[in-house]
Amino acid sequence: MVHTSLDVVDEKISAMGKALVDQRELYLGLLYPTEDYKVPCVMSEFPNQLCRYGYVTNSKVKFVMVVDSSNTALRDNEIRSMFRKLHNSYTDVMCNPFYNPGDRIQSRAFDGMVTSMMIQVC
Repeated sequence: MVHTSLDVVDEKISAMGKALVDQRELYLGLLYPTEDYKVPCVMSEFPNQLCRYGYVTNSKVKFVMVVDSSNTALRDNEIRSMFRKLHNSYTDVMCNPFYNPGDRIQSRAFDGMVTSMMIQVC
């Protein structure tokens, strides 16, 4: 499921081309829904599905968020805000001089932020 979403992120990036590089907003929005659940996706025109959202950083790190569409409290601006928080926390981890790029992220602060976001969504 996530691998397919990453392909869609790549397609959106290549379709946007230089316009994406010039933008400061790296939120890609709704990638596409899936039909795993029988709940309408209120943020898209596709009923009975999960909603997948994408975000790409300036350094081409891709984030994908899969949201159960039964959570009607989440709107596009809340998803965008969650990606910004995730990006900021990820940047903090990468800036840690003791972190080796490519290693698994083992940060209590990062884990706590992701957990709090998941609790907020659920």
